[in-house]
Amino acid sequence: MNILIVGATGSVGRELVKQALAEGHMVTALVRDPSKLQLDHPGLRLAVGNVLIPASIEQVMPGQDAVLCALGAGGKGGVRAAGTRILIEVMWKCGVRRLICLSSLGVADSRANLNFFWRYIMFGLLLRRAYNDHMAQESIIRNSDLDWTIIRPGAYTDGDSTGEYRHGFPATSRDLKLKIARADVAEFMLNQLGNNSYLRMAPGISY
Repeated sequence: MNILIVGATGSVGRELVKQALAEGHMVTALVRDPSKLQLDHPGLRLAVGNVLIPASIEQVMPGQDAVLCALGAGGKGGVRAAGTRILIEVMWKCGVRRLICLSSLGVADSRANLNFFWRYIMFGLLLRRAYNDHMAQESIIRNSDLDWTIIRPGAYTDGDSTGEYRHGFPATSRDLKLKIARADVAEFMLNQLGNNSYLRMAPGISY
């Protein structure tokens, strides 16, 4: 499958690229700085560009079967929503319909999954801008006519993929560890390429 990965130099984005190539996909990675993705693989095309510039997306979108969006800006806000809006506009123009986008556990109805610390201290105060950016990003996706899936992971940890995690749990689940390895997040996102179980849904993923 031909896939475009946006946010490919981020911590989850790099895992997506690595695992997608291992699975045999043809990967186009949109990067601002190619030196941040030190991979040499015949199935990888590095495309230098900026998701906030429509022309950058228009150059790499034709011929893609799906888009994996792993945009991030740390605790800052603005990039996720603005970049995703442009991405969706170009996808629609080029006839690419499948979008799998990284968000965060705690956004919208999944806020009930969080404990006090994450609900009120992290997202309520310290990461409020990032939280609002995720909220806006998800709203943009939901209002699109694409075949989307939004992935909501817990806090990232390092380590190899375990394949042993919970996903698609209800907002009433309060026994979650609220943590997930980046490698497991990437695996779950890639699994959605051939699976419509979560089409137009926003499953959480956590240990």
